[in-house]
Amino acid sequence: MAVLPIQPNPFFANKNQAFWRLQLAGWAGAMLLRAMSAIANDQPAAFLVLVLIATVTGFSISLVLAVIYRQLIGQRPLVTWGVTMLVLPFAVGLHAFIDAWVISLYRTESEANFAQLFIGVFYLDATLLGAWSALYYAINFYLQVEDQNDQLIQLESQATQAQLAMLRYQLNPHFLFNTLNSISTLVLLKQTEPANAMLSRLSSFLRYTLVNKPSGRVTVAQEVETLKLYLDIERMRFEERLRTHFDIDPATENAMLPSLLLQPLVENAIKYAVSPQESGAEIDISTQLVGQMLRITVSDTGPGLQSSATSNRLSGVTYDGGEPVSTGVGLSNIRDRLAQAYGDKHRFETIEPPDGGFAVIIEIPVELREQHEEESVPVRAVSVAAR
Repeated sequence: MAVLPIQPNPFFANKNQAFWRLQLAGWAGAMLLRAMSAIANDQPAAFLVLVLIATVTGFSISLVLAVIYRQLIGQRPLVTWGVTMLVLPFAVGLHAFIDAWVISLYRTESEANFAQLFIGVFYLDATLLGAWSALYYAINFYLQVEDQNDQLIQLESQATQAQLAMLRYQLNPHFLFNTLNSISTLVLLKQTEPANAMLSRLSSFLRYTLVNKPSGRVTVAQEVETLKLYLDIERMRFEERLRTHFDIDPATENAMLPSLLLQPLVENAIKYAVSPQESGAEIDISTQLVGQMLRITVSDTGPGLQSSATSNRLSGVTYDGGEPVSTGVGLSNIRDRLAQAYGDKHRFETIEPPDGGFAVIIEIPVELREQHEEESVPVRAVSVAAR
């Protein structure tokens, strides 16, 4: 689709400019109609001067009304309409008085007295100023509703962004406590080199999470790099028990997704598949395009949902002797983030594959970004900076 070289601006983007455009166009149109009516009724050309004077008079009075109405429109309805009902008849009477006086000067031989002329033009002036007042209030009330609607949309957007930030910030303490506990254990065992390596990787990971916006989006390639950094930390805890496999379709590498979307899924798999088994488990992460959707699958070879302990992974609650001891933020967090970011235009499903284990399938609309558009800080750059 061709793009216009000049983007059109909303008519009411500049309210003051829009007012003067409507004011000039409206009164010019009224003058044209009255002039055409005078010509159709075989009025002399000099009568057009009366039409011009009447138009200028109405234009001037409407400017005074605009100043008054601008003060009234923000008041209570009783005050707004009450004062308007007092001001408008006075304005119409003033308009009719001036019109009748000008006509009486022009038609000196007319048999109609001033009162008759006044009544004759009063109805026409009442129609013009009444219609002008109605349009003024209608347009301004419409603009107020639009402004309130824009403010509401902005507030909803801010609330959504705040909730997304809250949901993602839940992840850092949840992961941080486990890692710091492992580092503390390594220090107590005087294994300084592994502790230092884990601390360095943790620093790089947290630096990345702080640099990127909580509500921002990254490419699949960036998210995978972040995930590998996280797995390097966890692999120091579980060693060969933690086995991972990535199957990333090259066509998906530039697809956009919420930052740190996969980390809690992998953390969930480590907690319920790797940790409880002496032999550990394998975690598979794959991405592919399915029509206009990006499909992400995180699966593991753990015990699935068959045991009472692992069945709690869906609710994020673990138990010790029948009592809840921790509430996770993994799957429920992801579900909430997807709902906030995509509404009903996404899929979130947990399944147990036929060959055992547990899998989470996510589908979101495909949003591609060109390789040269780097809105987020690459993970590798952060890792180098942290060394």
